[in-house]
Amino acid sequence: MTKQEILTQYLIENQAGFYRLAYSILKNTDEALDAVQTAVCRALERQGSLRDTGAVRSWFYRILLNTCNDAFRQRARVVPLPENLELSQEDPEPADDTLARRVEALPPEVGTVIKLRFYEELPLKDISRITGQNLSTVKSRLYAGLKKLRIQMEGEII
Repeated sequence: MTKQEILTQYLIENQAGFYRLAYSILKNTDEALDAVQTAVCRALERQGSLRDTGAVRSWFYRILLNTCNDAFRQRARVVPLPENLELSQEDPEPADDTLARRVEALPPEVGTVIKLRFYEELPLKDISRITGQNLSTVKSRLYAGLKKLRIQMEGEII
């Protein structure tokens, strides 16, 4: 298969996972859908920069994370709507959202590593490539975040 065919097949087969990651970061359905669409367009435009087709997963996740970060920067420049304006419902929160809320409360660089590791089931080496961080930095952020979550959850049980 050609590089374009491999990329196209990967994008089609994994679009639900892309949305899930974007939504877990942006917490907004429309922004998550826009981020995925933008990331797919960027990937197709820049497919020439993909050197190793075996690394398509980490290559695309890096594009998606950068796109989500761009959306955050744009969000800071947007004027909020009046509170009395009717808006559509977002995706419902899980019944037991305690752990999800605690992951969201972590610093963004730690939360991103945890989301990529456990929500997307990526190996630490891929997370290192996606985030552009040293592997030891990824490990320390992952374990520090997990330790903090464990302490918080144990404190609630007692």
